[in-house]
Amino acid sequence: MTAAASPRIDPWGALRSSASAAPSVREGPLAGLRFVVKDLIDIAGEVTGGGNPDWARTHGAATRSAPVVEALLAASARYAGKAHTDELAFSLEGENAHTGTPINPRYPALLPGGSSSGSAVAVAAGLADFALGTDTGGSVRVPASFCGIPGFRPSHGVLSLEGVLPFAPGYDSIGWFAATPALLRRVGDVLLPSSGDRTLGRLLLAEDVFALCEPDCAAALRVIAEAWKVEGTVRAFAADWQAAAECYRVLQGGEIRDELGPWIRAARPHFGENIAPRFADALAITDEEIAAQRPVRAHFAAHLHTLLGEDGVLVLPTCEGRPLRRDSDGAARGRFYPRALAINALAGHAGLPQITLPVVELEGEPLGLSLIGPRNSDRALLALAERVWRQHTGETAHRISDAPATPA
Repeated sequence: MTAAASPRIDPWGALRSSASAAPSVREGPLAGLRFVVKDLIDIAGEVTGGGNPDWARTHGAATRSAPVVEALLAASARYAGKAHTDELAFSLEGENAHTGTPINPRYPALLPGGSSSGSAVAVAAGLADFALGTDTGGSVRVPASFCGIPGFRPSHGVLSLEGVLPFAPGYDSIGWFAATPALLRRVGDVLLPSSGDRTLGRLLLAEDVFALCEPDCAAALRVIAEAWKVEGTVRAFAADWQAAAECYRVLQGGEIRDELGPWIRAARPHFGENIAPRFADALAITDEEIAAQRPVRAHFAAHLHTLLGEDGVLVLPTCEGRPLRRDSDGAARGRFYPRALAINALAGHAGLPQITLPVVELEGEPLGLSLIGPRNSDRALLALAERVWRQHTGETAHRISDAPATPA
C-alpha cells in the first residue's frame, strides 16, 4: 500500500510516496533493510511519474516491478516508497519546478544534487537504508557527493533497464546509495553478477581531472588520494575535457531525441524553465552531429580501457569543486555544469563502474573522491572501496557529518 509522503514522516521532501514496509517473510541477505526507489523505476501498481506531471498523466500504473526491484524484494529487502527525481532525469542540481527541491539533510544550505535527488536525500536523512537511483551523466554520483554519502554506478549493461523510464539508454544505468561502502557492497552482492576472484589494487591518480577542479578542493582531495598509495599519475581525458563534455552532450541528446522526442511532440508537456531549454537542445541535435561524435566516444573509451587494463583503478574528484548552494547564481551553475558532465562522462563514455566516497569536508561542505574500475569489475571495485574506506576512517580525522539536521 502506498500513500503520499507525509511531511511529518519526510520533512526533507525526499519522497513522492511512502509505503508500509511489511516485515520480511523470510531471512534473505537484505532482511530488515528498507529501500526507496527513484521515480523513474517501476513499482507494480504505481504510476512511474518521472518528476513531470504530464508524464504521470499520460502513463498508467506499472503492471510489474522492474527486475532490479524484484531482486531486492526476493532478498528480503523492504520497499519503503518512491523518491522524487528531477524532471525525466535531465539535471544534476536536484531541483524540480513541479515538486520542489528536496532539502539536503546534512548540508541544508546546499542543493541535494540530481537527478536522483530524493534517493540520495532519503539515505542521508535515514528514511531508508539504501536507495535505487539512475545514472546517465552523474545522476547518482553527483547527489551522493553533494549529500555526503557513498554512491555507486555499475558497469553499463550489467543490470537490466527493463522497467526503467528510458533517457539515453547508451549511457543509462541503475545505481544505488547507502550509508556505508559495506552496505553498498551487500546490495551489490544481490544485484551484480559474480566477478570471480578478480582483485583491483593499482591506483592511478587522474592528474588532469584534479587540475580541472577548484585548487583548494583538488588539494584537499589529493591528500586523501595519496594516502591511499597511488602508484602514479595519468591523464584520464584522451583529449581535452571540453571534447568529453561536447561528445556527451551530443550523444546523450541524440538518444533523448529518439527516446522521448515522440512523446514530447505529442504530449507537449510543461517543463520547468531550466529544463525546457535542455530538451529543446536535445531535440535539435542532428544525425550528422551524432555520427561525428561516435568515434570521439570510442577514442575516449579505448584510452581508458588501455589505461586501466585488468587491475587499474582511476582515482579522481567526483565533481569539479564544492557542491552548488541552493542560492547559487547563474555564474556558479555555468561553471559547474560542463565540468561536472565532463568528469562524469569518463565512466559513461567507457561504460565503467564508479563509486564515490565522502572523504572530506572543506569549510563545512562535503567533497567526494571517486574510484573508476575496469569494465565488469563491479564487485571487485566495491570490495576495494570498502578496504580504502576502512583505512581512511581509521587513519584520518577529516570529519563528515553523520546526523542530518531536521528541518524546522
